[in-house]
Amino acid sequence: MREQTIELRVRYDEADPMGFVHHSNYLRYFEIGRTELLRSAGGCYRDMEAAGQLVVVVRVDCRYRKPAMYDDLIQVTTRIDKVTAAKIIHHYKITRGTDSIVDAIVTLAVVDRSGRLQRVPESLIDLYGETGN
Repeated sequence: MREQTIELRVRYDEADPMGFVHHSNYLRYFEIGRTELLRSAGGCYRDMEAAGQLVVVVRVDCRYRKPAMYDDLIQVTTRIDKVTAAKIIHHYKITRGTDSIVDAIVTLAVVDRSGRLQRVPESLIDLYGETGN
């Protein structure tokens, strides 16, 4: 599976005093989308971590279009754009109905417990399919 959409309800503690989702919380939403996409494809970050393969964010490019607000029901679409031996690139689109809230591209790498760069595990390449350099 290379794309999935999940729904989340914006919680009170994710909003600032004006009722808008604080920009940092979108990174949490991306993490939830990424984890659920992997799970739906049959993978598990816990198993990777137990094997000493840690997935880390190395780049985030985020475009905020409209604010989400407390109690909004939002849709988080997570798509795998590219998987290579060195990186995994996800694209995220957060919407509220027909409103586009946030678009983002997040690049991940795999490191060992000492922080040394590792190849993307074959298990992930098998789940998502290698798609370029």
